[in-house]
Amino acid sequence: MRKRLKAITLALAMIATNPATGQQGFNPVDAAKNGWSMEQNRSANWHLAQHKRLASAIAALQPQRNGVIDSYVVSIGLDSDSVFSKEASEAAKVLSRRYGAIGRTIYLAAGADDQSVGTPQGSPPNLATALAAVASKMNLKEDVLVLFTTSHGDPNSGLAYRDGEKGIGMIAPVRLARLLDDLGFERRMILLSACYSGVFLPLLTNENTVIVTAAASNRTSFGCAPGNDWTFFGDALINNSLRKPQSFENATAEAVSLISTWENSKQLIPSRPQIFIGEKANVWLAPLEAKMPKTDTPKVGKPAIEAFN
Repeated sequence: MRKRLKAITLALAMIATNPATGQQGFNPVDAAKNGWSMEQNRSANWHLAQHKRLASAIAALQPQRNGVIDSYVVSIGLDSDSVFSKEASEAAKVLSRRYGAIGRTIYLAAGADDQSVGTPQGSPPNLATALAAVASKMNLKEDVLVLFTTSHGDPNSGLAYRDGEKGIGMIAPVRLARLLDDLGFERRMILLSACYSGVFLPLLTNENTVIVTAAASNRTSFGCAPGNDWTFFGDALINNSLRKPQSFENATAEAVSLISTWENSKQLIPSRPQIFIGEKANVWLAPLEAKMPKTDTPKVGKPAIEAFN
């Protein structure tokens, strides 16, 4: 995980010092605050395919229902390593079922090919577009955004975007906060699966927000090896606790306990997941939780702890 993030940081540094980019004095941390990303060596057909895929996903979104607290789920894997696409895909299914968002869910994942049908690319620009599309469908005073992201993370630049050697970028806390605030998302559940993801808390918290992060601002999380089916956080929260008809409070407590048990068994430095529930969030969270399915769904994939090396 650390080697992968160092490679991303090195690539950013090379861009900053490469005369061919025309970006003398480029600062990756400052750029991350603006949601900076870059695609290179992409064919025109690839760009057209991504436009078609995202347009199809947006067109499929069902409208909100007046007088009903609807939830809209956006789940994104920002790195092309398969662990992130698998985790984001299953998170979209679990969260959509739990919060009644079937038909109101968008799933994106880095690593998309140039075919016109399929999952849209999980990139910072596509995330921004998907959020804007969801905002346009919602009653922003009534409905709820459920956002799940999974990727590598950095304590200074936030969430990393990487698609092999073709896509790279970062989303800093200030960028994500600005996107959500400018689009008017008042009621929101934000689940961030990444190292150092606790850095997002100070800028994302408000009285109507629920946030769970995989790690504290100064800690790494675990389980993100490319061949895994889950990270520790995704396995504990999505694949275990949120599949069950239990309260959000009990689900997050169970997930944190599971992660602690796994980390202790491998003598790892604790990741210290962070949980924040705004003082007015229960106004929308309680009605959504009351309508959750009354049965579990079966877990999928290899447990993160079994795949840990």
